[in-house]
Amino acid sequence: QVQLVESGGGWVQPGGSLRLSCVASGSIFSINAMAWYRQAPGKQRELVATITDGGSTNYRYSVKGRFTISRDNAKNTVYLQMNSLRPEDTAVYYCNADPVYTDYGGDDYWGQGTQVTVSS
Repeated sequence: QVQLVESGGGWVQPGGSLRLSCVASGSIFSINAMAWYRQAPGKQRELVATITDGGSTNYRYSVKGRFTISRDNAKNTVYLQMNSLRPEDTAVYYCNADPVYTDYGGDDYWGQGTQVTVSS
């Protein structure tokens, strides 16, 4: 059984920073891509940033230059450093790992989400 657990969300004023973490646990052989998504109230879930096991990254245009995704493969952990936060960044942020390889093959997994609120 693989679990992804996010942490680090909270409330911050515009211009502030937060760092999200997501730890994957279980009998994991390896993880290919890891990513952060977000979903604001009344909106569809959207991709924020991705990182491969080799460290290649991609970002949603609106967060480029403000957010940084990174990972520690030894710890099966992915991070999202968020700087210069804006009210429009307010959302529930979800961690995704796809695929995660275990004894049973590869599958994708999601965390439960962590709330990020940016307001004055």
